[in-house]
Amino acid sequence: MQQTGQPIIILRENVDRTQGSEAQRSNIMAAKAVAEAVRTTLGPRGIDKMLVGSTGDIVITNDGATILQEISVQHPAAKMVVNVARVQDEEVGDGTTTACVLVGRLMEEAETLLRQGIHSTLIAEGFQLGLEKSLSILDDLAIRIDSSDHDVLLNIANTAMTGKSIEFVKEKLGVIIVDAVTTVAEKVDGATVINEDDVMIKTQVGESMNDAELVRGIVLDKKRVSQSMPSKVTDARVALISSALEITKTQMKSKIKITSAAQMEEFDAQEKAVLKALADVIKASGASVVLCQKGIADAVQFYLAKYGIFAVEDVPEKDMKYASRALGATIVTKAEELEPEYLGSAGAVEELKDVDLVRISGCKNPKTVTILLRGSTQIFIDELERAVYDGVRVVQDILEDGTCVAGGGSVETELLLKVRDYAAGVGGRIQMAIEAFASAFEVIPRTLAENSGYDPIDKLVSLKAAHSKGMKYAGLDVYTGEIVNMKEAGVVEPLRVKTQAIKSGTETVSLLIRVDDMMISRSAAEMRG
Repeated sequence: MQQTGQPIIILRENVDRTQGSEAQRSNIMAAKAVAEAVRTTLGPRGIDKMLVGSTGDIVITNDGATILQEISVQHPAAKMVVNVARVQDEEVGDGTTTACVLVGRLMEEAETLLRQGIHSTLIAEGFQLGLEKSLSILDDLAIRIDSSDHDVLLNIANTAMTGKSIEFVKEKLGVIIVDAVTTVAEKVDGATVINEDDVMIKTQVGESMNDAELVRGIVLDKKRVSQSMPSKVTDARVALISSALEITKTQMKSKIKITSAAQMEEFDAQEKAVLKALADVIKASGASVVLCQKGIADAVQFYLAKYGIFAVEDVPEKDMKYASRALGATIVTKAEELEPEYLGSAGAVEELKDVDLVRISGCKNPKTVTILLRGSTQIFIDELERAVYDGVRVVQDILEDGTCVAGGGSVETELLLKVRDYAAGVGGRIQMAIEAFASAFEVIPRTLAENSGYDPIDKLVSLKAAHSKGMKYAGLDVYTGEIVNMKEAGVVEPLRVKTQAIKSGTETVSLLIRVDDMMISRSAAEMRG
């Protein structure tokens, strides 16, 4: 900028500035590009993406959250869309692709309005009104379910996993997921509360995916400290000790002066006696298995093996806490503090063959369970883990909320028509913004049809016609192309997933379209490049 002939420097040389309509256009294009990157993965018949990292690692998935996490985006608006997916995944565990695709279409609708001369503030206000109306409609569309209805929970889990490359084992996984989540669910003041961390997921490469199992306990990435110990203990009594089973160093520096071989032998014998006493205390408590958070001295290992006790050392603190909840055990600081009532119980503790895993199973009323997944390659295992994570989270959502909505584009079609009707009664320019907001919902059923190989226009017309006749649960069966009642077909998803996707997507778009000035600082390396 210049005043009275003298330049006034406001921004540093390393700052790139984009203003006005150019800034808005840049943000819109970035958001649309991110949405387009994941759009073809939407739905049960979505296509996978292959992502190759800088180190050559390969990821094959159609999970929106994983795709956006793996790709590197530089544009600030694109990063905000990726953040929408991240928050969606963290909050509800599913619906990341829906959220991103919706953001892309809302930005496209906003672009059309801007070209017509509608001010960005008015657009944001109209989108906000559309959001509020949508949330009200969603409440009316919510289907109350009985959390004890096992079949409904299975449908929820299976819907979340449908379309993944591991779909052929979803029936078995669905049963495992529902059993896992219902096992750790707790009632607090009449409400169901579930800590997602109480369902651990462990993987093992080298077996068939059909060998997945639910362990009513935990699986540790460890092995027993000595081959002399039994490889399996049944009806186990498990001790959890947080301190090392070895002679501890003194707090202050000290020296022992030994002047003869006899003194050396006496010192050695005394040390062995102390270590043997640790093993004796554990045996006396009735423990047949020991999980130690720190190390176990060789002499203690020898005596524990002699007593037929199974021991694992260097167990992470996090796993010790999981073990405590699964086994009903109390973690003690020192072995000397062990009492029979502090021990936990397990049906079996065993070291799995050809892999560094210890399985502790058969726990009574465990508060933590483990889903052990197996697969022939790491790529399959990773996709399997992502699918199970989605399934666990949506079943958790349903158990906590007790509400779901129909799938297959049913909700979006109903929102499209109802919000558009609402806009007609508002009037003024803001009506155009609300109508544009309603039109954005078309992208979900349209994309479902495209990804399934059907004509999107024909299917969208059929869906609108069905909903106009009051069939509010009508959705697209992606396998037959027919318009069916999604509620009766069992294609449902948690209300929380849909609500979060629409809310986070709309709020992000409302922020982005109000931006008319971007100032991006570049590093020295970027300027030299």
